[in-house]
Amino acid sequence: MKIVGVAACTVGIAHTYIAQEKLENAGKKAGHEIHIETQGTIGTENELTQKQIDEADIVILAVDVKIAGRERFEGKRIIQVSTEIAVKSPNKLIEKAVEVVNQKK
Repeated sequence: MKIVGVAACTVGIAHTYIAQEKLENAGKKAGHEIHIETQGTIGTENELTQKQIDEADIVILAVDVKIAGRERFEGKRIIQVSTEIAVKSPNKLIEKAVEVVNQKK
C-alpha cells in the first residue's frame, strides 16, 4: 500500500518531526511505502510530489493547524488526526489506514 501524509503541529517544531518519524517507521515496519511531508516553522520539508499523491491509496494528515496545499488531496481517502495520536499510536493509525483502504475495495 502507498501512503502519503502531512505532519504539522501548532508550534511547528517537535511534534511535527516526531509524528513524521513515527508514522514513517510504523508504515515501513508494516511493509508499506510511506512519505510524510512536514510543515513547520522552517517551512515545508520532504514536499510530496504530485506523482506520490496520485499513486497514494490513502492520505494521513497528522495536523493541529491549518496546512498549506490541502487541496492537493482532493478526491483521495483522508484520515485526519492530531499529531499527538500519530506520536502515541502510529501503528494503530497505520492499521486504521489499511482498514479504510480495504473497506473501499
